[in-house]
Amino acid sequence: MKKTIEEHANRFSKIAGDYDDSQDSDEYRACVSLVVEHANPSGEDTVLDLGTGTGAIALALAPDAKRVVARDISEGMMDEGRKKAEVNALENVEFGAGRFREPNVEGEDIDVVVSNFAMHHLSEEEKREAIEVIAGLAPEKFVLGDVMFFGTPDPEEPFYSPEVDDPSTVGHLADVLTDNGFSLTAVERVHEQVGVLVAERYGE
Repeated sequence: MKKTIEEHANRFSKIAGDYDDSQDSDEYRACVSLVVEHANPSGEDTVLDLGTGTGAIALALAPDAKRVVARDISEGMMDEGRKKAEVNALENVEFGAGRFREPNVEGEDIDVVVSNFAMHHLSEEEKREAIEVIAGLAPEKFVLGDVMFFGTPDPEEPFYSPEVDDPSTVGHLADVLTDNGFSLTAVERVHEQVGVLVAERYGE
């Protein structure tokens, strides 16, 4: 991680009020749609949304899920999510502090884990640790939308901010998921630097 968790939290809290309006790229919107489509929870499923931000994914999944547990490091971002949940009368979404390696979900039976445009802030080793924690929750499915490299990124046109972001290759993410008992069931290439991975655990 190129900045501390506190630095990331403060940075996102400062821009929380304008964050939704700033995420207007076709790639971001496509990732949101694909993560929601692939997560596809049933009315019996509890969904964990890691790095929920202002709750774009959490709130989109809430009408179909039993419960959505939304976790982030930025209270400012989650406050925006809480406002949207209230406006939309969504009472089955719970926002609270949590991070990839410490999701703060003790006592929860998690069926589906989702994350969108958040894990790329972690280093390679931190991503591995995060996926180990996610696997330990024994979800049936993990859907990851993020900045990731399908090839060699063009240094003149990065889709990310090198000073704060640390994206992985698709191959590295796939290897870590497989090492932790997941089977990769879908790979969606949105852009050469953006994609969605769907990993499932059968027989859990």
